[in-house]
Amino acid sequence: MKVLQVITKGEVGGAQSHVLTLCRELRDRQGIEVQVAIGGDCLQSPLACALNAAGIRVHSIPSLGNAAGITGLAQAVRRLQAIVREQSPDLVHAHSAMAGVAARLAGARTCKPVIYTVHGFAFKTGNPWKRRVASFAVEWLLAPLARRMVCVSVHERRLARALPLSSGRVVVVHNGIEEVPASTHLATELEIPPPRIAMVARMAPPKRPDLLLQALARLRDDLGCEVPATFFGEGPQLASHQAMARQLGLQSVVFAGDVGDISLQLMKHGIFVLTSDHEGLPISVIEAMRGGLAIVASDLPGMRELLPDTTQARLVPNDATALALALRQLVESPALRTSLGRAARQRYEQHYTAERMGMEVMAIYQSALSPSPSHP
Repeated sequence: MKVLQVITKGEVGGAQSHVLTLCRELRDRQGIEVQVAIGGDCLQSPLACALNAAGIRVHSIPSLGNAAGITGLAQAVRRLQAIVREQSPDLVHAHSAMAGVAARLAGARTCKPVIYTVHGFAFKTGNPWKRRVASFAVEWLLAPLARRMVCVSVHERRLARALPLSSGRVVVVHNGIEEVPASTHLATELEIPPPRIAMVARMAPPKRPDLLLQALARLRDDLGCEVPATFFGEGPQLASHQAMARQLGLQSVVFAGDVGDISLQLMKHGIFVLTSDHEGLPISVIEAMRGGLAIVASDLPGMRELLPDTTQARLVPNDATALALALRQLVESPALRTSLGRAARQRYEQHYTAERMGMEVMAIYQSALSPSPSHP
């Protein structure tokens, strides 16, 4: 089987991490050849470099991007058609919204089946209404062009019910990530008080690093000392968050930017936080689960699906006071941190490994390619 993966951008992010992990899993399976087409000036992007290191061929689609207009999109579709005709994959697997648009159009023109993984519908609550309306219109029009639509959570699949697709063509495959050496498990056992807090997030909506900054200031005022925290990730709002940290008088906050091996970085921390206005099934939280960190996150459908029990994590409303209260409980109780971390780690082992994700995606490929008059 030959598969062409398509993604809008090659920057550091959850969808990109997903594609890299999936490609490695597919590459390691006998009889599977995988290539990747990436939008923008991608050949030196983090994703392209990681794929090249894994021996996976990368193609560039310069005009494909989140801000591509009609002309740029038309150019992207033509470029993708050329790649498909040249490489002749058995199927095309698209990730993220604009890649999903280009791949479904190119697939229709080249008569290639398209799998479309939705990493989070843009028409869900939490986005500006104009974006929600535009996104829903595009997804509704193009939905029939996908042989299968893959959702990363049950919540996203419920949203997909509004689209003109039969239920048999919409499936859920939870994100999975690769295992790491045992030395990076259960970081809570290795830490020296006070525990460091980590957040891994692109500095842009829908992420809310500002809530953690405000909670850290409240926590400092309540405890009489500042709890150190590290923010991993780049993005357009990085400078504004750095300015907020200065305005709040936070002295022990580090903005580390993008890092190469997040598992090694997380083992230096005892608590993980992710606050967002909306999410699909965030890979950064799964990374924290894998590392055995105590997790505090926004109370959102995808988070509840990842960590459904209060013995596994603390889910809180998007409120700095509630976040500060949850963090104080963890800062003051090493036993609670260790208990939550172990339960989260066990949840990862049972449900969110890369091997499980790869097997489920392969089953979808085989089903999509099986001879059927109607391709249900």
